[in-house]
This record gives sequence, C-alpha cells and structure tokens, in this order.
Amino acid sequence: MSEAPQHFDVAVVGGGPAGLAAAVALADAGVRVALIAPRPGVDDWRTTALLGGSIDFLERHGIWEGLRAVAAPLRRMRLIDASDRLFRAPDVAFDAREIGRELFGYNVANGPLVAALSDAVAGRGTSIVRFEALFQALDHRRGADLLRLSSGEAITAALVIAADGRKSGVRQAAGIEVKSWSYPQEALVLALKHAEPHHDTSTEFHTEAGPFTLVPHGPGRSSLVWMDRPDVIERVSELNDAALALEIERRSGSAFGVVTIDSPRQRWPISGFRARHLASGRVALLGEAAHGIPPIGAQGFNLTLRDVETLEEIVRVLAHPPAGQAFDGTAAAGRYGEARRFDVTGRVTGVDLLNRSLLSGFLPVQFARAAGLTLARELGPVRRLLMRSGLGG
Repeated sequence: MSEAPQHFDVAVVGGGPAGLAAAVALADAGVRVALIAPRPGVDDWRTTALLGGSIDFLERHGIWEGLRAVAAPLRRMRLIDASDRLFRAPDVAFDAREIGRELFGYNVANGPLVAALSDAVAGRGTSIVRFEALFQALDHRRGADLLRLSSGEAITAALVIAADGRKSGVRQAAGIEVKSWSYPQEALVLALKHAEPHHDTSTEFHTEAGPFTLVPHGPGRSSLVWMDRPDVIERVSELNDAALALEIERRSGSAFGVVTIDSPRQRWPISGFRARHLASGRVALLGEAAHGIPPIGAQGFNLTLRDVETLEEIVRVLAHPPAGQAFDGTAAAGRYGEARRFDVTGRVTGVDLLNRSLLSGFLPVQFARAAGLTLARELGPVRRLLMRSGLGG
C-alpha cells in the first residue's frame, strides 16, 4: 500500500524572488508551506529597484537587515528626452523630499536579494518544507490539489501558488490563458563604473527605441538597462569593453564622465503579458506567472510584492478556521484574484502605454507625452501625484 502524500496548507511553486517572498510571507501568516523550487543555477547580473512599501515588506519579515549594506539609495529620478522628434518633452526631475520621504527606495542586485530571501526561507524551520524538484503535474482532487514533482514525490495542498515565471507550468495546468504581446526591443543589462557621481539619482534617457536607464548601484557605480531595437542591441553586445564604454558615454551625453564596464553582459527580449484571470479553483498566480511588463519605472518586482502582501493578508484571515474545518484554499484564491485585478490591470496597461508612446512616431502621441511631462515639471501637485502613484500609492 503506497504512503499517502504529505499535505500542506499552501504549496508555492517557484524559487525566484517571487516564490521565496511568498513562502516567507505565508509561513509568517500562520500556514504550513511547501516550497517547490530547485536551487537557482544561473547568475543574474540584473538589479531590482525596491520602492515604497517593498522595503516595509522586507523589514516586517526580517529580510531587509541582510540587504541594507549592499543597497544603493534612490533619492531622485530624472527623465531626459534624448530623441530627435518634433515634440520633445522637457527634462523632469522627481525628488522624494517633495512627498515627505527621504528616499524613493533602494536598488539591490538580484544575487544578494535571492540569497537574503533564501536565508529567510531557511530561518522559518519546519514552517516551510523545501522540495528541490521541478513541478510536473497538477491533479484536482476533493479537498486539495495533488502536485507531482520531478523527484517522483507528490504532495497535496489546499492552496497552490504559481510563482514559476512567465512560462508557468502551474498556470498552464490550471488552464488559465494569457494575453501577450511583444515589442521591437531587446534590453542590454550590465553594471558600470563612472568618474562622475550619480548623486543617488536614477537617470532615464528616453529615445525613439526605448529608455536608456542608469540606476545607482553604489558609489561611482550604476546598473544600466539599455532598451533598443534588437539589431542595435546585438551590435553593441559584440563590442569589446572599451568600445562599449565609449558608446555608453556617448548615449548618456558624458553626464557620468569616463565609463568602464564592471560586469558580464546579459540580453533580454522585451515583451508583455497579463493572465486573463489571477486565480482559478485553488490556484493563484503572482509575479511573472501573472503579469509581465518592460523594465520601465521600476514597477515589476514592486507589483509582485504587492501581490504577495495581498495574499498574505487574505491567508492570515483564513489561516485559523473554526474547529473541524480545513483551511479554505478556494476561498483564498478567489479573494486574491478579485483584490489584485484592478492594480495589476492598471499597472500593466500603464507601462505598456508608456513604452508604446516612446516607440510611436504618431505626432499626436508625441505631443500628448510631451504635454504630460510638461505638466509634471511645472505643476507640483501633478508631479507629486505621479511620484505617489509610482510608489504604489
């Protein structure tokens, strides 16, 4: 007679920042969590800008202290129209002090971020059981869903969290469709050193092919996200370090002085998508299993952490049902899907429109974008509204 599979209140599938954060938050909400996540095997040289409530989230769960020493503060954000179009937007600077904050947030390398989240998972003891295996199949059963793993193991869970990225196997197994689109862009990502200080300012040069963004990454150091046409990214990716540094100096108007490349390079295709539903049955989607957006305005992972926070609040309420009743994963997933629908739809749509406005040669679109940024520069209330909105408020 075969042994019955282990049962958990929640199974989180995915070992990236989204899955790790969800496992920690849900364990702290009072439920027993299975984390299905093989150890990451690929170095990620990207960084993540943690804004507003994201820092509060990490502090509440005891994660931030391990990141503070390697985090670069973000005090100001500057937008520069570097295009040659007829209607050019004015330069706009946003300062956190205008909305009563010392900082907008911090920029953190993905490697230390994943390490700190992994340490937090390990620190939860038996509240989180980690299975270093891949998700393979999902069977819906009465009272709980059965998850089959590549290790040959199987577990059951009242609630299943898909945090396994854009090609989510859990999302597919749950039958949730996505609306997706692509852009004529790729991104080149790397770290660089520069002679002139960045003054804790993130600088975003807007071009006809997308933003060219330098984000503080320590004293005299920045992370670069260069979005451009695929042929341009392919060409510059093949340059040697000295030639690439000169091209970056030229693109940034020598605003940062002499530049030197300070990391390996990574290329990423740019696309967007949104799941048509954020939950189905006992399955809830979060992070890049639910939504994907271009790296503009530091919205991606901050949107993910709002997913996690909402789920945590819902699970905390349902974590201790009356005697004789089980944790209701179907109710948790349904409430989560409703609670996150508006924010996710709004953010995904907003970032998509902003990126398309940079790419569009249609004069009315160029005029509207220039007019909007002019209002942001000249009118304090508009500027402060945009800053609070960017922080998730």
